[in-house]
Amino acid sequence: MLDRRGIIAGAAATFAVSGDAVRAVQAADAWQKTSPADAGFAPDLETRLDKLVADKRVWGLHGVLVIRNRQIALERYFEGEDNNWGRSLGVVRFSPDTLHNLYSATKSIVALLYGIALADGKVPPPSAPLYDQFPEYQDLVAEDERRRQQTVGHALSMSLGTRWNEIGLAYDSPDNDEIGMEMAKDRYRFVLERPVVSQPGKRWQYNGGATALLGRLIAQGTGRSLPDYARAALFDPLGIGPTDWITSRETWVGRQAGVADGEPIAASGLRMTPRDLARIGQLVIDNGKAGERQVVPAEWLAECLAPRVSASELQRYGYQWYLGDMEFLAGGKVHLEHWVGAAGNGGQRLYVMPDLDLIIVVTAGNYSAPDQWMPPIRVVREAVLPSLSL
Repeated sequence: MLDRRGIIAGAAATFAVSGDAVRAVQAADAWQKTSPADAGFAPDLETRLDKLVADKRVWGLHGVLVIRNRQIALERYFEGEDNNWGRSLGVVRFSPDTLHNLYSATKSIVALLYGIALADGKVPPPSAPLYDQFPEYQDLVAEDERRRQQTVGHALSMSLGTRWNEIGLAYDSPDNDEIGMEMAKDRYRFVLERPVVSQPGKRWQYNGGATALLGRLIAQGTGRSLPDYARAALFDPLGIGPTDWITSRETWVGRQAGVADGEPIAASGLRMTPRDLARIGQLVIDNGKAGERQVVPAEWLAECLAPRVSASELQRYGYQWYLGDMEFLAGGKVHLEHWVGAAGNGGQRLYVMPDLDLIIVVTAGNYSAPDQWMPPIRVVREAVLPSLSL
């Protein structure tokens, strides 16, 4: 979700790292922390960030990590208030090993998992009719035949054409469909019964329920919980360390509503370290590979990162990934670079610029603040990109 109120408490289980993953972590840690110049930046990279902080042009930062050409050009952690789905963690001194909320950046990782499961024949292709995958809800199709037009691909691109009220609504309000889904006795019926208001595929509508459907298809098809499948299929091969993935049973909303399904929150429940989120970015740059292993099929990654629908006048949306172009001045010249990325409430950002071999991770604690988008984009536009040596 993009704007979540602090209403949910609890912590998910921490997953152990296998021996293979330990070796992968060691390999991934071949990232060397180097000088900005050695990573292709001007010497003023850190100075620019310091000035942004001092001038209060950025606030609430928890971490900034910049990797270029597999070298860490900048890694900075801060101290600040944090929470875990509404449960206060107090003032945290962040470090490379501190897990951080990803919130809706989780969605982009779910899309990668879907592609891995698809290659194994465990989930239906994007062209598959959506309601055929949920036969227990065929009564909803009988009520409105327009639902037959909805496909899995429309869920992937958040263009189902159904009404979903989330953006701009408080996350402690039952009028917010994200909260309505969490309070429902049957979350999937709640998502699937939303009224059809437009033709599928024509309009982007931010919808955490769509990601919940994808998580359900992955779990059903693989016979494993979403966190277990993620660990085996993606996290271990990438060398990702311990993660948390909160379940509905652990949320404040779930407990209040008596929800007992224990479903992992596919839309926004994952926590990991900034370095591990950067490994997701490196996977994108490496076209789905980790070393010599093809972890995510290259064809699926291309599908995820192909523009499907406009998310705003500046951004497009693929399969659970944001896409855009960024103009900036560096080295006395104007440059235009394509980026792909993941975004979450509070200022969580993963920016990947493949042509520059550049990964930027920002974590922050500006949860639900109207101006939460400003600090991460200023870090990128006013510190990182102008310092590039191009």
